[in-house]
Amino acid sequence: MKRIILTGGGTAGHVTPNIALLPRLKELNYDIHYIGSYNGIEKELIEQLGIPYHGISSGKLRRYFSLRNFTDPFRVLKGFREAHRLIKLLKPDVIFSKGGFVSVPVVFAGKKCKVPTIIHESDMTPGLANKLSIPSATKVCCNFPETVELLPASKAVLTGSPIRQELLSGDRQHALDFTGLTDGKPVILIIGGSLGAVAVNEAVRRILPVLLKDFQVIHLCGKGKLDPSLNALDGYVQYEYIKDELKDLFALSDIVISRAGANAICELLALRKPNLLIPLSANASRGDQILNARSFERQGFSTVMEEEEITNEKLLDTIHELYQNRDRYISAMKNSNQQDSIDTIIDLIESVARA
Repeated sequence: MKRIILTGGGTAGHVTPNIALLPRLKELNYDIHYIGSYNGIEKELIEQLGIPYHGISSGKLRRYFSLRNFTDPFRVLKGFREAHRLIKLLKPDVIFSKGGFVSVPVVFAGKKCKVPTIIHESDMTPGLANKLSIPSATKVCCNFPETVELLPASKAVLTGSPIRQELLSGDRQHALDFTGLTDGKPVILIIGGSLGAVAVNEAVRRILPVLLKDFQVIHLCGKGKLDPSLNALDGYVQYEYIKDELKDLFALSDIVISRAGANAICELLALRKPNLLIPLSANASRGDQILNARSFERQGFSTVMEEEEITNEKLLDTIHELYQNRDRYISAMKNSNQQDSIDTIIDLIESVARA
């Protein structure tokens, strides 16, 4: 039986692609272990799946000044020693890293132990953790054609991002029953969510009276961001967070408005949902969402509106235009070569796993 170590953490986006690989890895009888931080979000997500979890020390890699920049390198060194000890004990055939600060000592230790390592970069430009890891990697998977040009030619593989296969099994009728919406009007799914959701939520709520004349709206607005004064609006439902029913809401939706996080937009691509992307502004991030969104726009998968451009009139016009031209976006997504990401990545894992 081959053994694989998965790693990645810090945000759910550094964990969910690893989770998406689990069913295929289990089919191939891999013995799966996970290395993450002691108490990061990855610990809870992985342990509830029954995967052996190993915590190590980790320090955040910051591009800005912080007093913790002076202490965190020692945490990274401790994490390297712990990862090195685990890898020597577990003797994996391959390591797969989804990135995040906790993955760096694991990738470094993997190279020292001569274990082939595959890393995955979701965004258009590699984040700091993956920049540090690329020299130690055997192969580097990426989501965007443009990213291939930024990576060593011998390592770069365009794969897309693995998504949870259960998202493809949504039931439209279940969503109608759950939301109480009708089958008579098209449905917009709005994914506001956590960081930076306020701008999207406010922009949508300002145009609701006009928008609801032609559409029904499902609004995932993020924890603590419900607006009870809107509950009486016909054709509008709002939720802080949805888990099990998300696949059904996707099945019901005709178009989607979303931020432009890499995993989120890859899910929209796999589901072939015409979408309007409103990326997190450069002021609130390193600008990766803007680059992600513009790549999808160039490929014909999305239309894009940056926060600074939003007006009520422009947002309404863009939504109507997206809906009217939805078949064009669906066709472009159907013709994408990034549809079989799980198969591509699993084949890559199989090809480098040491005997």
